[in-house]
Amino acid sequence: MAQEAPLQRRAPAPAPTHASLIVHGKDRTGIVAAISAVLGKHDANIVSLDQYSDDPAGGAFFQRTVFSVANLKAVLPKIDADLQAQLSEGFDLDYTLRDMSIPKRVAIFASKSDHCLLDLLWRHRRGDLPVNVAMVISNHADTAAEVRSFGIPFFHVPSAGPDKSAAEAEHLKLLAGNVDFIVLARYMQILSGDFIERVGVPIINIHHSFLPAFIGAGPYAKAKQRGVKLIGATAHYVTEDLDEGPIIEQDVVRVDHAHTVADLQRRGADVERDVLSRAVSWHSDDRVIRHGNHTIVFP
Repeated sequence: MAQEAPLQRRAPAPAPTHASLIVHGKDRTGIVAAISAVLGKHDANIVSLDQYSDDPAGGAFFQRTVFSVANLKAVLPKIDADLQAQLSEGFDLDYTLRDMSIPKRVAIFASKSDHCLLDLLWRHRRGDLPVNVAMVISNHADTAAEVRSFGIPFFHVPSAGPDKSAAEAEHLKLLAGNVDFIVLARYMQILSGDFIERVGVPIINIHHSFLPAFIGAGPYAKAKQRGVKLIGATAHYVTEDLDEGPIIEQDVVRVDHAHTVADLQRRGADVERDVLSRAVSWHSDDRVIRHGNHTIVFP
């Protein structure tokens, strides 16, 4: 008897009538009323609204609104034009407006460690991540067969030696016009400032974070030697300052003297998977607003 093909599900698209509106800038009286007036003019129904001000007396204002409106694709440009007109009158605000029925396109970069990569692909196939995985790019070919079993294009781009310019040029060719953001799923290469600038989309990274932090090779062995009690992970946006970009999510798990180095590695991999998947999900759902070197993350 022939085996049935594995279920190949994709993340379900949000309702075709839903859009997100992200607003941020200088706080002042009347912002919520002005935005609501524009949406009400077009018979848009607000499904959810979250807002935050770091100082109501002229501080920074942040708002995430999800609304539903009939004939969204036809109405959205009109809402956009009215928002521009309304917010240009005395408001110091930026905004983004997005049709949520169109999932964001992501490229995943990986190296030999596959736990974060395969976890994202598995969650995506189950329908837990509202994204389209456009491609996986790796500097090693080890995971090619597993990635392609998910129906995802895999590209092997070697990146050996100190000069990464040829690899980054190939990356840019593959990515140009095809992705809305990038995830580094334990991609063990440092991206140049030139690449970060030219690629022009947000990049999310995951790395282990200990208390204290251990830099260089063998961090779990070093953690065992120091007798750490907590191990964890941090997901953040990538900037030219290595591992110092705005933090999206963090988590820790408790360990003790009886855990071996292998135990620490397994527990570390678990927390890395969870932290990265939450960060990717929140970014994909327009829940993260960057502000300087930190983030506002709406629940």
